[in-house]
Parts: sequence; C-alpha cells; structure tokens
Amino acid sequence: MDIKAFLLDWLEISNSYNTENYLAKYQEDAILDDPSVGRKFVGHKEIREYYTSYFIGYKTQTELVKLDIQDTGAHIEVEFTGEFPEEKIGGIFDFTFKNDKIATVIADLK
Repeated sequence: MDIKAFLLDWLEISNSYNTENYLAKYQEDAILDDPSVGRKFVGHKEIREYYTSYFIGYKTQTELVKLDIQDTGAHIEVEFTGEFPEEKIGGIFDFTFKNDKIATVIADLK
C-alpha cells in the first residue's frame, strides 16, 4: 500500500464531499475518535454522520501541512478552512490501516 498516495486521495475525496468514496476508504468497523467533538464514531453509519456534520455541513476544506509515515500507520498535520467560527484552524489525524483501508483514526484540532 502506498500510504502517501492513499492519504492524498483521501484528502481529495474529503474535499469533494463524495460521501460514498470517503466511506470506501474505511473498514466497515473502523473507529474514528475525535476528542475535539468529544466522541468516537464506529462503523460506516457513524463515520458518515461525522463527515456530513463536520465536513459537508461546515463546507470544510482540508489542506495537508505535513505527512509522517510510521511503521504502524501515519500522522498528518492539516489546516482546516470552512464556515465555522475560527474560519481556519490546524488539526491532526493519526491513522492505522488494515487491508489497505483505514482501521482507526484519531482526529483532533490543534
């Protein structure tokens, strides 16, 4: 698996608001933990809710700032812009992968 290419594609899909393609990047039972919203989202149904609320709902665009590929996954730093009070804010994602899909991700604001 080319993690860099995978994550660049994931960001592009995220920014295009294509919910089905976004979910296709995740394992069916993936866990998305976002401490900044105080909740874990488990499985496609809940990750869809997260994506439609916080990305599509706020017209969030995500720009890659830094990518660090690790033995067990990847860490990326990003900048979010959108229709939220701050208009621009930094964030991170820490990923683990299984069978060429996202198994877990921790998403947090910086």
